[in-house]
Amino acid sequence: MWKAIDSIEHYNHHNHMKHLVLFLYAVSLSGLLFAQQKPSAREELKDNRYLCGSNYLDYDRAYGHDALTPAPKGYEPFYMSHYGRHGSRWLLADGDYLSAIRPLRKAREQGKLTAQGLEVLEQLEKFFRGTRGRLGDLTTVGERQHHGIGRRMAEHFPEIFLKKGINIDARSTVVIRCILSMTAECEELMAANPSARIHNDVSESLQYYLNAPWRGQVREQSGKGRKVEDEYRDRWTHPERLCSVMFTDPQWVRDSINAGSFMRHFFEVAANMQSHDAELDAAAHIDSHVGDVGDLLTFFTEEEIYDQWRRVNLGWYQNYGPSPATGSVMPFSQLNLLKNIIETADTVTTVQATLRFGHEVCVMPLACLLELGNCGFASDDWEHLDDTWRNYEIFPMACNIQLVFYRPKKNKPGDILVKALLNEREQTLPIPTDNYPYYRWADLRQYYLDKIEKFEKNEQP
Repeated sequence: MWKAIDSIEHYNHHNHMKHLVLFLYAVSLSGLLFAQQKPSAREELKDNRYLCGSNYLDYDRAYGHDALTPAPKGYEPFYMSHYGRHGSRWLLADGDYLSAIRPLRKAREQGKLTAQGLEVLEQLEKFFRGTRGRLGDLTTVGERQHHGIGRRMAEHFPEIFLKKGINIDARSTVVIRCILSMTAECEELMAANPSARIHNDVSESLQYYLNAPWRGQVREQSGKGRKVEDEYRDRWTHPERLCSVMFTDPQWVRDSINAGSFMRHFFEVAANMQSHDAELDAAAHIDSHVGDVGDLLTFFTEEEIYDQWRRVNLGWYQNYGPSPATGSVMPFSQLNLLKNIIETADTVTTVQATLRFGHEVCVMPLACLLELGNCGFASDDWEHLDDTWRNYEIFPMACNIQLVFYRPKKNKPGDILVKALLNEREQTLPIPTDNYPYYRWADLRQYYLDKIEKFEKNEQP
C-alpha cells in the first residue's frame, strides 16, 4: 500500500515549510472564524435541549451532516478504518432509575408529593417495570442509528463499499449492544453491495484494543480530577426550584433526601429518554403517548439544563479527555487502539474496510488522542471549558470515527492521503496540509508513532 509514498526523511524541506506556513495560517484563520461564528454551548443547548444528554444524545438529534469535500483531483478513496460506539441503549443498572424514583416514593409515603410529582413518579414506575431484562440493551433508536450510518457509508464512499467482492472486516467487543450495532451497520452495507464479503468477529481476544483496561500512567492519573469534578458538581447543582415542583415541603426535602443527588439522577433519566421511541409503549406498558415520558427535560429550566450538562461535560473531560488535572494522559487509554489502526493500515493492499465497534469510553479518548478538531484541547479553565470543548460534539450514541484513505487513480505514483470524520463531519488533524481536509498519511502516521514512542518512554520504570 505504501510503495507510492516518499519516506519522511526525503520529504522536500521547502515544501514542508510551505505546508507548515499554510497550515498555521489556516489554523489561525479557522480559530478566528470559530470565535466569531460558533454559538456558545448555552445557545446550542437552548436551540436543541437534547444535546444536554452528553453520551445519551441521540445521534440523529445531534446535528446535521455537512456535505463532504470531494476527493482531490486524480484521487479516489480505497480504504476505511473505523471505530464506532454502539447505538442508543437503556440505562445500565436498576440504580440508574431507582436513584430518581426512591426520593419520590419516600415523599409519596409521607404525603409530601405535589400533583406533578405524583404524576412523574407514576410515569417513572411504569417505565421502570419495562426495564426488566432490558438494562443496557440496544434500543430500536440505536439500531436505526447504525442502519443510517451504514447506508451513508455506502453513499459517501461507493468506490470502497460498492466495490465488487470488497472485504469488510468487522469486529466488536463482547457486549450484546455492540454486536447488534455491528450487525445493523453490516446489514446496510450488504444491502448496498450483495457481493461484499463481510467477516464478523467477536472475541475476548480482541478486548485488548477494542476496550482496553486502564494501565500504567493512565491508571495512576485516573481519579485525580475528582476534586475538581466534585467542586463544580456542587457549584452547578441548584435543586431548589425543581424540588418545589415535585415536593410540597421544603423543610422535609432538606431533612429527608439529598436534593442535589435527586436532581442529578432525575436529569440522567430524563436525558436518556431520547434513546427510546415507540417501544416504550409496549415495553413499559405506558397508556399515554410516549412523548409524555420523553419530555421529562421540560421539568428543567434552560439554565438548569446548561448547568447540569456542563457539570457532566467537565466530568468526562477529567476522566477521558486531555485534562491537565489528570496529567493530560487519559487519551492514552486508547494506545492499543491507535496502534491497531496504524498496524492494520500498513497491511492494506486492496480496496477494503476495517470496522470496529465498542463504547464511548473508547471513542472519546481516541478522538482526543488523534487530536481531531478541538478534541485535544487542554485547559485548566474549568469555568470556560465549554467555550471550546463540548462532549456532545464527540460522543453521542452511535458516535464514530472514520479515517478514509485515498490513493492516486490508475496506480499512478503519488502520496497516500487520509481525511478524518468524527460523526461524519470532517475534522482538522495535528499536522500541516495545504489541502484540507486531506493530509499525507506518511506524515500523520509518523506524528502518531512519535507520540506513542514519547509516551511509552515515560511509561518505563
